[in-house]
Amino acid sequence: MSKVLIIGGGIVGLSSAYYLQKKGYEVTVLDKGDVADNCSFGNAGMIVPSHFIPLAAPGMISQGIRWMFNSKSPFYVRPSLNLNLVNWGLKFVKHATSKHVKLAAEPLRDLSLLSKKLYEDLAKEPGFNFELTNNGILAFYKTEQAGEEEAHLAAKANDLGLDMAVLNAGECKALQPELDLDVLGAVHYRCDAHLYPGKLMENLLKYLEYNKVKIVRNKEVDRIETDSNRITKVFTGSDVWEADYYVLATGSWSPAVAKMANLNISLMPGKGYSFMEPEPKKRMTIPALLCEARVAITPMNGSIRYGGTMELDKINTRINMQRVKGIVESVPKYFPDLKPDLPAIDKIWYGFRPSSPDGLPYIGRSAAQRNLIVATGHGMMGLSLGPATGLLVSQIIAEQQTEIKIDAFLVR
Repeated sequence: MSKVLIIGGGIVGLSSAYYLQKKGYEVTVLDKGDVADNCSFGNAGMIVPSHFIPLAAPGMISQGIRWMFNSKSPFYVRPSLNLNLVNWGLKFVKHATSKHVKLAAEPLRDLSLLSKKLYEDLAKEPGFNFELTNNGILAFYKTEQAGEEEAHLAAKANDLGLDMAVLNAGECKALQPELDLDVLGAVHYRCDAHLYPGKLMENLLKYLEYNKVKIVRNKEVDRIETDSNRITKVFTGSDVWEADYYVLATGSWSPAVAKMANLNISLMPGKGYSFMEPEPKKRMTIPALLCEARVAITPMNGSIRYGGTMELDKINTRINMQRVKGIVESVPKYFPDLKPDLPAIDKIWYGFRPSSPDGLPYIGRSAAQRNLIVATGHGMMGLSLGPATGLLVSQIIAEQQTEIKIDAFLVR
């Protein structure tokens, strides 16, 4: 029985473990923390085939520059002489073209649709109950400009076979009659779904450990030994780990870990924030995206999770309360009767989205180390794309034909 060592215990790492275990591999997952502190727990829980436009898109650069001067804006790049940020930025500019958006659309669509199907299959398995709900997402807008942009997106989506519909304010109100609205309209991303991330991760961990997958917590990789274009050993302090295959699924920490294996991966950590508030009235049943504010709102486990922002910076423990305040203040502008309080600092969750410069994840076998499979760089869609990535990782290791084409995601 071949052994696989997965570095990283987020949704991508655990999904890889799930499908590898199903194929009969002996799997160990190493995580630098206790597994309960990664992005997979605190995100908005959205499954988003609608998100076929990569972050690197025309207009993002000029919009990002405007946001730079607003302390409450949804996007921020911390100015620094960080060489990784400079190199990442140059690559981002290179990819922010209409041609790139067109080339990325079908691969992202296919990856997302595969992942959604796998979530639906997983939800039918015994022991898995993570509140998977298939009623779409509503992208609300308040301005004519945002409405035109959303209508254009919906038209492209329909051309790609994705189900989206443009709704006026009255049609939006009919879907959630107990929720007050102050919007011009919305696009209903009917192709999307949502779930409760905490329950999903709990279900996965319970399943894996019951099925003899070894989950090793609080072990940070500090050295990787290679020989003849293969990884031979991974070190966490005095502990040594050996396997036939290795999977790099360390999210925003991937560049540092990859460097130990003589592999260069261009990623920047994009910090996002979220917090929860009880919602006993359950007025919201369909997750929302606030288009102008770039805020995500998801009904979840009897509460509502509010989340947003993208701060590109080095990994750090700072909490920028102005960014959180921007989230809080944006909500009543769309939903007058939803007025979340500014949370105490210890109630604010934050995590780092591993953002590639072209907006596409890295999925594939490393050219530098032939027994290393890279699975990282999913940006804000890690949870959404986790199962599909895990299945593809298992197929790459088993040398099977992959479920979808992965040329667009290969590490180059």
